[in-house]
Amino acid sequence: MYLAPLYTVNFTLMGMNRFFLVVMVVGLVWSCGNDDNDPDLIVVPPRPLSEVSTENEADIKAYLQTHFYNYEEFENPTEDFDFRVRIDTIAGENADKTSLFDRPELMSEVFNLDSEQFRLDDEENDVPHTLYYLVVPDTGVGPSPTQVDSVYLRYEGSRLDGTVFDSNLGSPIWLDLQGTLTQSNPGTIQGFKEGLPRFRSGDNIIVNDDGTFEVENFGAGIIFMPSGLAYFSGTQPGEAYAPLVFTIELLVTNTADHDRDTVPSFMEDLDNNGNLFDDNTDEDGFPNYLDNDDDGDGIATSDEVDIDEDGNISFPDSDGDGTPDYLDPDS
Repeated sequence: MYLAPLYTVNFTLMGMNRFFLVVMVVGLVWSCGNDDNDPDLIVVPPRPLSEVSTENEADIKAYLQTHFYNYEEFENPTEDFDFRVRIDTIAGENADKTSLFDRPELMSEVFNLDSEQFRLDDEENDVPHTLYYLVVPDTGVGPSPTQVDSVYLRYEGSRLDGTVFDSNLGSPIWLDLQGTLTQSNPGTIQGFKEGLPRFRSGDNIIVNDDGTFEVENFGAGIIFMPSGLAYFSGTQPGEAYAPLVFTIELLVTNTADHDRDTVPSFMEDLDNNGNLFDDNTDEDGFPNYLDNDDDGDGIATSDEVDIDEDGNISFPDSDGDGTPDYLDPDS
């Protein structure tokens, strides 16, 4: 599985970042010193973000205009149809198919990224990156995930030339979209986090004798992402700066609670900016979504919130100061 982002963030010991940076610099100097006499060594500088974005956008549009998906099978499913999205080229006997670009269900959203996010020195800010997504009509009847939830799904990732670099169509997996940004749980690439909430999960879970289960009426579709929302200069998909295509079958959505404090992780984004790491009420080095005592008053967060018999959560404010008890060390 290749969906992990390119880097990890150590948010508990920020000083360690400086340490690792020094180690990387020393290693680079040492390596360069050993290769000074190697005439075959070629150092390729990273490409500018805006240049790659413009190139990726043109390539994705060309792909969308020359390919189609099996929309007719979804519109008139046969008894044995597996409701799997398949993409093919518009040519020959498929010359009359409607392109992905012209399908009414194709949608897009623009995200502005900065060079700093990729550790580039060209200081480009607000470089637009367009995420395209296509949800097959009338698929998915359950809830949609948030960017920080866990999902049970099948997917296949390929480059625009059709080369498949990652696939689990044969066996679904659980995927934590947010993760903890540690090596063992790094979360997923941004394009996946932004794309999956457009889909709805299925229903009617059927448990098999071997412990596996099947889901009916699942959400199906495709996500098309530029490399800036994927791996950028990384080579996980087999090629740097590669735009990617993911076919999706979203089976189950599970509301995540990473620190098990009874407050769902998506509710821990107090400023609603999509970044869980800058919400740290007690400033103890742990963001709230990974902290089971958010206000640092010695009382577990789970003991300062109420959950009724239907699972609805409420946040008492015992001193009436407008700050709920679980975020108020003085309550």
